[in-house]
Amino acid sequence: MSVSDLAERTGLALNTVRKAESTNAAAPVTTANARLLVATLEDAGVVFIPAGTLGAGVQLRFPDQEPLKRRRDSKG
Repeated sequence: MSVSDLAERTGLALNTVRKAESTNAAAPVTTANARLLVATLEDAGVVFIPAGTLGAGVQLRFPDQEPLKRRRDSKG
């Protein structure tokens, strides 16, 4: 999913999404915006893995899932 598609899906400004992606530390966005980003990514099939012995990470819920289509390309 591109930054612009994530911005479109969340309704957040493109710069807000870019700020959230700009660091591996806590995102420099509001808590509400961070929650919206997480919820949108989870709805898209992303699973957030908490920090443990191997560190935090993400993976797809279903590794063989089809890539998401861009919203503006989808019909209906």
